[in-house]
Amino acid sequence: MAARILHRLRHALAGEGGREEPAGGGEAEDCPESSELEDDTEGLSTRLSGTLSFTSHEDEEEEEEEGDGASEELEEPPQAAAGTEDGGRCWGEWVSAAERPGGSLLTRQLQELWRRSRGSLAPQRLLFEVTSASVVSERSSKYVLYTIYLIRSGQFDKAPATIARRYSDFEQLNRRLRCRFSCDMASVAFPRKRLRRNFTAETIAKRSRAFEQFLSHLHSIDEIRRSPEFLEFFFLPDLQAAQRLTCTGMYREALATWANAYRLQDRLGVCSSGRFLLTLAGLAVCHQELDQLSEAHGCCEQALQLLEAQGSHPLLGPFLQAHIHLAWKVGKDKRRSEARLQDLWEAGLPVQQQPSLKECLIKEPLE
Repeated sequence: MAARILHRLRHALAGEGGREEPAGGGEAEDCPESSELEDDTEGLSTRLSGTLSFTSHEDEEEEEEEGDGASEELEEPPQAAAGTEDGGRCWGEWVSAAERPGGSLLTRQLQELWRRSRGSLAPQRLLFEVTSASVVSERSSKYVLYTIYLIRSGQFDKAPATIARRYSDFEQLNRRLRCRFSCDMASVAFPRKRLRRNFTAETIAKRSRAFEQFLSHLHSIDEIRRSPEFLEFFFLPDLQAAQRLTCTGMYREALATWANAYRLQDRLGVCSSGRFLLTLAGLAVCHQELDQLSEAHGCCEQALQLLEAQGSHPLLGPFLQAHIHLAWKVGKDKRRSEARLQDLWEAGLPVQQQPSLKECLIKEPLE
């Protein structure tokens, strides 16, 4: 159709110029689609040779100065996708808007809005996902072990926080919470125990989804989410296992368990509790025993920052002593820790008789 219109336009212009066409020319060119498309290819490519872009020349110079981090933020602005999906808006309208005097300003505003939206913190929630379930057979029992990942929405975790629990563990948690929070637990559903067909794929799949919903429902209730019964269901078994491994000198295995307990408490938002300080002590001891002194020093620093506002704590003295020793080993500043330890001595605390961080870790009761 476009080729025919273009042909008639050329024919009219030729007629106005006084040129006469051969008698048989009209019949030969009634439907000249192929020839006209070939002739118009060059002109059409010239008219469409521009490229739609949201970045002006000045913006490119600014992005080069900002470095690679700023350029990654503009990978796919939402305005570009909207322009392609809206059937009523032609690409020419975008080009003409960019060519208008205010087009450059609009482009910068869109880019700035995109940067702010990418940098703003979206509300996060904790997700519980059963990633696998395996049937475990022991001498006197047989059960299904469910592996659950704790995932914060909107983030990618290189090292996920995981737990492995069986049906009886969930049942015990449900019973303890119903004894303490009977009103809140009235609307919480829990999968019933079955006498038969407990190990079929259908039953395991249904229970996996039920446990995900069960934990999500518990986490959505404020009082239950902060209760020791709910929190220790996740990280207390790892703390107990890590303590046993540390006492037996299996520091590499203990380090992995301490690290998972650290991630669990971080996901659950309890990074200022006494259990979390004990976890940092375990990480520091294992790192030091494995000659990873910089990592051990970092754990002590994090613990001392948490203890900054506390006047006294059973682990404050041991952490200060360990931090001073590690800072001397790695060549870091230890004057502030020395001053804090001196203040404790002047306050009457028997600093010299304080147990080491490892001794505190071994003697701490975890029940």
